[in-house]
Amino acid sequence: MTRIILSGCCGKMGGVIQNIVANRDDATIVAGVDKFNNNMTDFPVYESILDVKEEADVVIDFSNPSLLDSLLEYGKNTKTALVIATTGYDDCQKKKIAEASKECPVFFTYNYSLGINLLATLAKKAAALLGDEFDIEIVEQHHNQKIDAPSGTALMLADAINEELDNRMKYEYDRHSKREKRTKNEIGMHSIRGGTIVGEHEIIFAGRDEIITLSHSARSKEVFAVGAVNAAVFMTGKEAGMYDMAELVK
Repeated sequence: MTRIILSGCCGKMGGVIQNIVANRDDATIVAGVDKFNNNMTDFPVYESILDVKEEADVVIDFSNPSLLDSLLEYGKNTKTALVIATTGYDDCQKKKIAEASKECPVFFTYNYSLGINLLATLAKKAAALLGDEFDIEIVEQHHNQKIDAPSGTALMLADAINEELDNRMKYEYDRHSKREKRTKNEIGMHSIRGGTIVGEHEIIFAGRDEIITLSHSARSKEVFAVGAVNAAVFMTGKEAGMYDMAELVK
């Protein structure tokens, strides 16, 4: 039985994860962390993860990037596995996550959907076959409450493609400020925010007289929550290090 501390337990994703765990027999939530306690949980809730008294195997974090330092401190001090599912981290914070993984096990990915990770694999295959003959554009759509743009998932997809192309591509986020032709060594990134869109990602390979499109549509937040819980169970008993979806789906 995997014992979970749920950081961000009173948020939307926290509620979804609670429902998923309640219907599984291989995991249980022993404590939660949230600044705003809605008093609707059957486990104790703390304002800071550093105040948690219960012992656990793993922390699932769906909170806020500003809480990263305390999360990493807890993981390093207790050697507890961390499943980091919060988005919007800057480069400095990503380096902190990598450093912390030397002292405790860390599962970190931009998207916990199995479908998105399959999309990344297909995109790498397409980039390898199509080479320089096709221009690449990524369009992502999310709800109007999402703060970061482009999404972490869009960046993950771009990074996967760029890795396949020997990291020679640059990312173009804004073309309106310059008047010049598109260069061959760029990946265009476009963000749309509106309504309650859960998450839509489209990769366009535009060549001469033909277009190839790969896309993924998330219809509910549950796909991400299921992936995070699966990651938590997977991380039980793991050694210090950085883990991602590649290890989970082997």
